[in-house]
Amino acid sequence: MARNVISAKLDIIFKKIFTENSDMLHSFVASMLDVPSESIEEIKITNTELPPETYSGKFSRLDLSLRVDNRLVNVEIQVKNEPDYRDRTLFYWAKLYSSELKSGEDYGELKQTITINIINFNMFSGDDYHTEVAAMIKETDEIFSDKFSMHFFELKKVGKKPNPNNSRELWLQFINADSEEEFEMIKQTEIPIMQKAVRIIYDISEDTKIREIARLREKALHDEASALKNAKAEERVETISRMKALGFTDEQINAIYSDRI
Repeated sequence: MARNVISAKLDIIFKKIFTENSDMLHSFVASMLDVPSESIEEIKITNTELPPETYSGKFSRLDLSLRVDNRLVNVEIQVKNEPDYRDRTLFYWAKLYSSELKSGEDYGELKQTITINIINFNMFSGDDYHTEVAAMIKETDEIFSDKFSMHFFELKKVGKKPNPNNSRELWLQFINADSEEEFEMIKQTEIPIMQKAVRIIYDISEDTKIREIARLREKALHDEASALKNAKAEERVETISRMKALGFTDEQINAIYSDRI
């Protein structure tokens, strides 16, 4: 009988795995940033806690804030698409970028700040699962500043067949896996760090307390998505009502919304 496994794309599970296993975090960050593992001398987690009240709290989000050598890195799992997601992740980047500059310090002390956004929806038009956003000059493609870097990894564009020679894709497949079959495919690559990751997800899946926490978190995310959907529907009904009061015909309203009322 197949195991009933927990997905690592659930944010609190993701954070638990990588905050409790430094070797896996080291491998993951090196793969996501596409740098040699040995080039990373130190990774310091700056928000290890998992507050119990956030498990079932609505509109709560968990992320992983790191100091990687002399760079600031934020890793976030985003399961649901939101209308303001681009603005929100840009705001988080800006907040992290300015967070360590103390009064009186020179602006040159600001550190390179990188966000790693793992998203469970399609955001960009290309077929590649990885998109890097940089600050560039339009006319020349010259980099304006290397201190700005945002990476987006779209899970729905990641293939299912593991490639032992692509560590970045393997980690994304691990995060994206929802079944024992998918985890076993990763395990069969015989890469020690990935085999360890699969063993850990199996152990976590057998823990009754963690399974209940995961259930509460999934419910909270579902409630959040429903609340956002209902708010949007209510706003639309109110807008249509105002348009009718102003004399708009059904035909005109349909033309604006591109569907029937």
